[in-house]
Amino acid sequence: MLSPKSTEVVRATLPAVGGAIGEITPLFYDKLFAAHPGLLRDLFNRGNQANGSQQQALAGAVAAFASALVEHPDVRPDAMLARIAHKHASLGIAPEQYPIVQEHLFAAIVEVLGDAVTPEVAAAWDEVYWLMANALIALEARLYEEAGTAPGRAGFPCEVVGRFRETDDVTTFVVQPTDGRPVPAGRPGQYVSVQVTLADGAQQIRQYSLSGQPEGALQFSVKRVGDGEVSAHLHDRVKVGDTILVSAPFGDVTLEDGDAPVLLASAGIGCTPIVGMLTHLAATEARRKVIAVHADRSPSTHAFRSDLRALVAKLPDAEAHVWYEEPEAEWPADRTGLVDLSSVEIPAGTVAYLCGPLPFMRAARAQLLEAGIAAADIHYEVFGPDLWLGAEG
Repeated sequence: MLSPKSTEVVRATLPAVGGAIGEITPLFYDKLFAAHPGLLRDLFNRGNQANGSQQQALAGAVAAFASALVEHPDVRPDAMLARIAHKHASLGIAPEQYPIVQEHLFAAIVEVLGDAVTPEVAAAWDEVYWLMANALIALEARLYEEAGTAPGRAGFPCEVVGRFRETDDVTTFVVQPTDGRPVPAGRPGQYVSVQVTLADGAQQIRQYSLSGQPEGALQFSVKRVGDGEVSAHLHDRVKVGDTILVSAPFGDVTLEDGDAPVLLASAGIGCTPIVGMLTHLAATEARRKVIAVHADRSPSTHAFRSDLRALVAKLPDAEAHVWYEEPEAEWPADRTGLVDLSSVEIPAGTVAYLCGPLPFMRAARAQLLEAGIAAADIHYEVFGPDLWLGAEG
C-alpha cells in the first residue's frame, strides 16, 4: 500500500510522468544497456528493442501500476503483477537486478523531467517502484521454488528428440532434459523460454507456448517470424540431437479445470496454447461444453489444422468453428473472412481464453462482452511484450 503522502504526490505528478513515459523508457534502456551491454546481448529481445515494443510495454506497466495504487490504494493489482512475474521467472530474472533497473530508470526520469523531480517527488516514485519490485521479487521466488529452479537461471540443457513441420513456417520441437531430471510439469496454456546462441555469440531468449503433452518431454511450436533471429535459428539450424536451453513452464493464463463451458479462440500462431488446452481436455476426457474457434489466412497456413478436428472429435460435447480469409477448395472453411463470435452460440457462464494478434483479441473480447460474458471470465495470452497490459482487463 502506498503511503498517504506519496499517494497525493503520485496522483499530482502522474499526468506529467505518464505524459513523458514515452521519452523516459527509451532513455532508460539506453542508459541500462550502456552500463550493462550484456543485457541487450543475452537477455532482452533485440528485435523488440529495435521496434520499440519493449519500451511501450514497460511504459504501460509502470503507468498502470501507479494508477492502480492511486485509484485503488487497498487493492494490489495481482493479475498484472502475476503476468510480469511469470515472464521474469521464465527469463531467470534475479532480485539483484532490480536495484540496477531502479538506478537507470530514475536517472532517465530526472533527465526528462528536470527540476520537476523534487526530493519529495523522487521519494514518492521510489516508493512506487519498490512496492512493485518487492511484490514481483516475492512472486518470482515462489515461482522459482515451485519450478525447482533458481533465480538467474533461464533454463537447463535439453536434447531435441523430435522435430515436426506443421506448415511452411511453423515447426514443432520436442525436447528432454539431458541430465535425466524429471520433466517439469506444465499447465495447459503455459510457455517455456528457449535460449540459443546466435552466430554473433549472443544468447537470445524467446518464449514459446507448450503445444502438446508428450510423455516425458516438453513440446513447443515456433513460427518463423520475418526478421526474427531466434525463430530463424531454430528453423534453420536446430536439428534432432542438438542441445538447447529450455526453462521450466511458466505463464499465468492457464486452463482451469471445472464444469463451466469453455471457449478457446485463436488466430494464426495463437493456436499453439489453445491446442495445448484442447490436448489436456481430450486427455482428461472432459465432459464440459467446449467451443473451439480459430481464424487463419488459409488452410495451408493453419498449424494444427488436423489436430483441432481430431481433438474436438474426442470430446463428447465439443464443436469447432474455423474462419479462413482465403479458403482453398480442398479444405473448405466453416466461414470466410474475419471471426464473428456473434454467429456462435455461447452459453451463459462460459469461460473464454483468447490468443492471437491484438486486433483479433480486442474484437473477440468486445463480441464476448456484448454476448454477456463477464469480463473476469475472458482471459488472454499475448506473444511478445504485452502492449495490452493496463489498457484493458
